[in-house]
Formats: sequence, structure tokens, C-alpha cells
Amino acid sequence: MTQFITRDKKIALEAEYKEIKSVRIPELADKIDDAKQLGDLSENAEYHAAREDMAWAKTRLIEIQQILDNAELIDETSGSDGIVSIGSTVTVDKSGTVRVFQIVGAQEADPIAGKISNESPMGTAFLGKQSGDSVEVTTPAGVQTYTITSVV
Repeated sequence: MTQFITRDKKIALEAEYKEIKSVRIPELADKIDDAKQLGDLSENAEYHAAREDMAWAKTRLIEIQQILDNAELIDETSGSDGIVSIGSTVTVDKSGTVRVFQIVGAQEADPIAGKISNESPMGTAFLGKQSGDSVEVTTPAGVQTYTITSVV
């Protein structure tokens, strides 16, 4: 499945991957070795904690690699044609309240920061629309109507 990400998110994921692989995993391997030297592993909490951390680190590496392998960079010029697409910044008006949203991939969604996923009900409803369009979005609070005032 394609993962839409910004260039900044790609750089952050690559940095996280490198840090886990070159720093975190070797540190955990050393901790596991040190804990093994202490003897009885059945009652060695430090050993078990280090093994759990190692399992998490290896799983996270696989997850990051899968994201990067399936990543499609969001076009930085999205929205320049006035049509909402992934990467667009959309200004909307809902009953006199103006809000600004950026349509991003699911990996970067942060509704509090105004970044909504293209897979979310709002993101899906906005995609393909343009300035002046009214958009109805079904939310747990009921149907909300937004008017798109600009697309960048």
C-alpha cells in the first residue's frame, strides 16, 4: 500500500532508521551481553528488558523500511492548480469559523496541528474539490458543512 509522505517526513524516517541501526541496536546488544555475564537469566530483569527493547528496535526498523519502500513523496506544488490534492493546504469556513488544514499521508496526520490524513473522512471529502465548493463531512458529531475558501 502506498504511503504518502512529505520530503521532511522521509528525511526524519531515514534519520530514525540510521539512529536505531547504528546506535540503539549496538547499545542494546552490549546491554544483553553484559546482562548475560551476570549469570542466571531467568531472574535477570535487565536482560529481559534489553531483549524486549531489542525486539522493539528490530520491529521498528522493519516498519520504517516498509514505509520508505512504499513511500510516494507528496508533490510540493499540490494545490497550485486550485484543486485539493495530497499536499494541499486548504482554508475552510464552517459557520464563520476559519480553519486551515494540510492534506497529508496517514503517517504524518496530526489533527491538532492541522494536518489531516488523505484517508480520514475530512481529507477524503476535501480531495478533488476547489475554492468555493461546499463539502459535507460525516463525523461522530454529525454532518459538518465546510466551505473551501482557498487551496494552496
